[in-house]
Amino acid sequence: MHGLASATSAPVFAAVDLAAYLPIFIILLMAIVFAVANIAITTLLGPSRKGHTKGMTYESGMNPVGTARKRFNVRFYLIAVVFLVFDVEIIFLYPWASTFSSLEPRSETALLWLVRIMFFLFTTVVAYLYGWRKGVFKFD
Repeated sequence: MHGLASATSAPVFAAVDLAAYLPIFIILLMAIVFAVANIAITTLLGPSRKGHTKGMTYESGMNPVGTARKRFNVRFYLIAVVFLVFDVEIIFLYPWASTFSSLEPRSETALLWLVRIMFFLFTTVVAYLYGWRKGVFKFD
């Protein structure tokens, strides 16, 4: 009977202290108020003249020429991918560096972490050299 009574009782939830989340709620509220206020003030105070010249596409102060459906050289995309590869590598280095500094010096764990990051950097350098040999970085 005791087991049956506990199975039918209401579940007990852990108490959550919402006061600990108060700074996050304040920051979110400030961000929302800031965004809405900027849009409202710009709409109310900003210039609102309409016309052919104002409605034209802005091309860094020059009159737009041709279509926007222009083909780009494939090197543009290769440079973008190379940038992303090195950008992601830097993102992976930050957590490694913060963890590596807290390891015991000259321990097996520290050596293993060092070998792993050296392998990671080695593969990145090999990829860079491959791209260089293929002419990815030539801006002709």
